[in-house]
Amino acid sequence: MGFLGVEASLTGRCWTGPSAEQDRKSERLAQTTGLPLALARILVRRGVDDAEALAFLEPSIRDLLPDPRSLRDMQTAATRFLAAAQNRQKIAVFGDYDVDGGSSSALLITWLRGFGLPCTLYIPDRIDEGYGPNPTAMADLAQQHDLVICVDCGTLSHDALAAATAADVIVLDHHLGAETLPPALAVVNPNRQDETGDLAHLCAASVVFLMLVEVNRQLREAGQKGPDLLAMLDLVALATVADVAPLIGVNRALVRQGLKVMAGRKRAGLVALSDVARLDTAPTSYHLGFVLGPRVNAGGRIGAADLGARLLATDDPNEAAALAERLDVLNTQRRDVEAAVRASALDQAADRGLDAPLVWAAGDGWHPGVVGIVASRLKEISNRPSIVIGVQDGVGKGSGRSVSGIDLGAAIQRLASEDLLIKGGGHKMAAGLTVAPDKIPAAMARLAELLDMQGAGNLGPRDLKLDGTLMPGAATVELVEHLEQAGPFGAGAPAPRFAFPDAQITFAKPVGESHLKLSFGDGLGAKCDAICFGAFDGPLGPELSAGRGARYHLAGRLDVNTWGGRQTVQLRLEDAAPAA
Repeated sequence: MGFLGVEASLTGRCWTGPSAEQDRKSERLAQTTGLPLALARILVRRGVDDAEALAFLEPSIRDLLPDPRSLRDMQTAATRFLAAAQNRQKIAVFGDYDVDGGSSSALLITWLRGFGLPCTLYIPDRIDEGYGPNPTAMADLAQQHDLVICVDCGTLSHDALAAATAADVIVLDHHLGAETLPPALAVVNPNRQDETGDLAHLCAASVVFLMLVEVNRQLREAGQKGPDLLAMLDLVALATVADVAPLIGVNRALVRQGLKVMAGRKRAGLVALSDVARLDTAPTSYHLGFVLGPRVNAGGRIGAADLGARLLATDDPNEAAALAERLDVLNTQRRDVEAAVRASALDQAADRGLDAPLVWAAGDGWHPGVVGIVASRLKEISNRPSIVIGVQDGVGKGSGRSVSGIDLGAAIQRLASEDLLIKGGGHKMAAGLTVAPDKIPAAMARLAELLDMQGAGNLGPRDLKLDGTLMPGAATVELVEHLEQAGPFGAGAPAPRFAFPDAQITFAKPVGESHLKLSFGDGLGAKCDAICFGAFDGPLGPELSAGRGARYHLAGRLDVNTWGGRQTVQLRLEDAAPAA
C-alpha cells in the first residue's frame, strides 16, 4: 500500500513514507536530543542515530577532511607545485569548461595570487577542441611554461600529455581512470583504478583543495604561512553542488562551510553573479545548482569557454560585473537553444521508447553545449540512463546522465575500447562521448546492452520517498529553518519531502514557459503557496490548472520565498494524486 494510499500518482509513481520502525526511532531521537520531530525524521532517514545526531548537524571539516597524502601522487604534485611557486616558474592551468573546471582553475589562480605569482589560464573551446587536453594546446603550453596543471581533465589524455615534453605536467582530476595512466609527473585522482575508492565522491575542486592543504602543510613545516584556504571554500562548494557530487562525508562539511564563506560576499565574481541573478538572500545549495552554476556554465556551453573561470578567479569588481552580465545574457540564450533541442529530443526518445535500458536521441546541428542538460531532462522523465548527441561537421558529440546504481562511465569506456566511439569517458553518473555519425545506432544499441546487464531495463518509475505529512498551517519559516540544520541538500542528500493530504486547490495560474503557480488550503482557513517547475512538460500542469476547488494529495519540498523583505513558505511541488 502506498503512502496515503497513493500507488500511482499523476506522474505514475508510488509514494512511500516512513516505516513504523522509523517512526519509533524518530520519536526516540526527538525525545533524547530535544530536536523537533520533523528534523528527527530526516536524521533517521539518513541513518543517523541518537549518539551521532548533534555531530551530524555540525559537520566539522577538521574531523572529516581526509589526509591529502592518502591519495597517490599527492606529495609529488604538492612538492612540485610549491617548488614552482617558490622559484617563480611559469605555471599554466588547463581546465575543463564547466563549473568544476572553472572553480578548480580559480582555486589555483587565487592561491598563486596570494603568493604573488601570476599564471596562465587555458580553457579549451567546446566545439573546436572538445573536452580535455589536446596535443596542440599541451605542446604549446609546455614550450612556454615550466609546469602545466590539468584540472578536472587529463586522466585519459595519454596522447595530449605525451606532447607536453618541454614541461612537467600534473593532473588533478576525478574522472574514471583507465588501466594505464597518462605520462605525467603526478596524476592525483580518487578514481584512479589503483585507488581504494574511499574518496571517489570528491569533485575535481575538492582534489585541488586537498593539494593546496598539502602545499600549505609543507609551507608550515618550513616555517612559512600559506594563503587562507578556508576563504576559498566558496569555490569548492560551488563546484561540488554544480558537479552533482553526493553531499555526504567531507563533501557535506565543505559545502556547509563554503556557503558561509559565500554569504560573506568577499569573492568579486560570485558577488557580481549573485547580483545579476537578483539573489538577495543567503545562498543555499539550490542557488549553487540552479542559479549560479548554470550562469558560470553558460560561457562553456555557448559562448567563450573561459568566461566562467575568469569570473571566479578575478579580484577586480569592474571586470567581475562585466563578465557576470555577459554570462547572464549567454545563459538566457542557452535556455532558448536548450528548449529547441529538448523538444526535438523528447519527441525522438518517446518514439524510440522511454522504457528501454537506454533512452537516447541524436540530431544534426544540436548544440553540443546543451546536450548534457537535455540528457538530464530525459533521465528525469524516464528514470533511465540517457544520452543526447549533437552532430556537427561530420562528428557526433554526446553527453549522458545516469541513475543511481547504473555506472554509465564504465559502460562508455567499454564502448570506446570496442572502437564504437572515437573517445569517451566520465564517471558513474555522467559521461561524454565522441562518435562517428554512421556508428551512432550501433554504439547506442551496444550501450543499451551493457546498461541492461547492470539492470537498467528493469527500472520502473521511481518511488517518491516522503518524510511524512504536514498541514498547511504547519509549513512555517521556523520549520524550514529547523530542517535546514540537516542540510545542505542535494545529490545523495535529498531535501526533506512532505505530503499535504486532502488539500484543496484555491488558485492555479501558468507562469513562464511551462511552470504552474498555485495555492492550496486545508478548508479551515490555513493556506500555502506552491510552485511546480516544468509542470506543463508533464501531466501535473494540465491536471492541476483545471482543478481549482478539487482536492489532491500534494507532495514536494519546502523553501522560503523572500519578497519585499517578507519571508513566506512555498512548496516546490513535485507530484500530486487525487484525494479519494
